[in-house]
Amino acid sequence: MIEKTLDIATADGAIETFVCHPERDASHPAVLFLMDAPGIREELHDMARRLATVGYYVLLPNLYYRAGRDTKYGPDVLKHGSEEHQRMRAVRSKMTIPPVMDDIAALIGFADQQKEVRKGPVGAHGYCMSGPYALAAAARYPDRIAAAASFYGTWLVSDAVESPHLTLGKAKGELYISCAEHDELAPLPMVAELKALFDKSGAAGELEVHPGVHHGFAFPQRWCYDKSAAERHWERLIALYRRKLG
Repeated sequence: MIEKTLDIATADGAIETFVCHPERDASHPAVLFLMDAPGIREELHDMARRLATVGYYVLLPNLYYRAGRDTKYGPDVLKHGSEEHQRMRAVRSKMTIPPVMDDIAALIGFADQQKEVRKGPVGAHGYCMSGPYALAAAARYPDRIAAAASFYGTWLVSDAVESPHLTLGKAKGELYISCAEHDELAPLPMVAELKALFDKSGAAGELEVHPGVHHGFAFPQRWCYDKSAAERHWERLIALYRRKLG
């Protein structure tokens, strides 16, 4: 495996990005791995490595970079009310979709210049806060993003003008939306509404509810980690990328 941390130029500065890809073979499809709210950490690095081992050039950007370099948090970030949680929320609460779409464009542009990247379609998947970003990216860049997945994405249906449900029909690629049965950030009535909107949109893909699990079930270090559901998440994601990216 080859891995490195790079600063990739964007319109607003430089986005620190963990990059990993296989050591052998000439080139690999690029995929964007979009972080959850607690931010960049070794747990996500390990998940990026796992995806890279099956043949992908993985970019894991620190989407909080506009707030500075000090945007990586300790384990207390998951404890509501803790200093780390409050520090993260101060950054997270300012996040919106439009600037992240600019970052996506910069990351795709970077990938296009790398000799290790196979020219052609790109994948994007996001967890938690980034589930909406992955879906929005598929709609914003339909000719580049051939596969996009949201895992327990938050507030996929809202009154916001940039709510992801409004743009589902603009995506040309295949979408996979994974929801947890128990998720206060995407409760089942919202999921049912999203499913109806998804079906009506004509978008290619699937919305799947995983029974008995909680928001965050795919993260190995989370209290709610569910091995069976987490492995299913890898099965669904890798199969999606195999179909659409090769």
